[in-house]
Amino acid sequence: MKKRKNAEKVIYYSDLLNDDFAGNSIKKKDVDENFKFVHKSKLWNIVADIVYYVIAVPLVYLMCKIILGLKFKNRKALKKLRKSGYYLYGNHTQMLDAYLPSMAAFPKRAYILANADAVSLPCLKNIVTMLGVIPIPTKLSGMKKFLDAISTRFQENACIAVFPEAHIWPFYTGIRPFKSTSFKYPVKENAPVVAMVTTYRKRLFFKRPAMTVTISEPMYIDNSLPIHEAQEEIRNRVYDFMVSVSQSEENIEYIRYIDKSE
Repeated sequence: MKKRKNAEKVIYYSDLLNDDFAGNSIKKKDVDENFKFVHKSKLWNIVADIVYYVIAVPLVYLMCKIILGLKFKNRKALKKLRKSGYYLYGNHTQMLDAYLPSMAAFPKRAYILANADAVSLPCLKNIVTMLGVIPIPTKLSGMKKFLDAISTRFQENACIAVFPEAHIWPFYTGIRPFKSTSFKYPVKENAPVVAMVTTYRKRLFFKRPAMTVTISEPMYIDNSLPIHEAQEEIRNRVYDFMVSVSQSEENIEYIRYIDKSE
């Protein structure tokens, strides 16, 4: 991988799996069986479509294009899944990552599995939910409704987006290790899986690099394997694709991450 001789910033980490550099201090609220994961009100859904399609997606696309020089590669691969729901897995390097699935999958609706802090601000909870966030329950009592919501959206032929690294590392150029746990969803539904990889390229006249998002071809579950092996197998294919794309010579370092133990 090509590296800049002098990164603009250095961040020291101690745990590849659990360190988070998102920089938010939102107090997480409980998500349990009382959370409304799927709204059935026609009025609510009409407003949600207006917020999603008319306001949010165009606005965020312009922001990403102007601020981060967003460019998609192989987005045409998603056309093969126009008549099917699918799961989209990506690395997590920006707060704006939550909107990448919406732009990649457009005009198909995208829903994003996110931590509870995404819906923990009372004034924004409904807006965030309208934008497609499905919060991961903080209590076991909410798990059934959460899983039912994911299944419902998949049956609606939507894109379900997952960031298995879980934590944001801004401008990180590698792929952090992640478990196969989140791959139980497509295995359960026997759903197509697509990998989405964010890398960074040199940008003229700007120190901050531009963002490139590379989409994989659809991958399919190996039904000949037991469930847990199938999860691990599809996880490995996604991870290997992500690593191969991240090692592109175009991927440049803006923030250098250094292990404290070294």
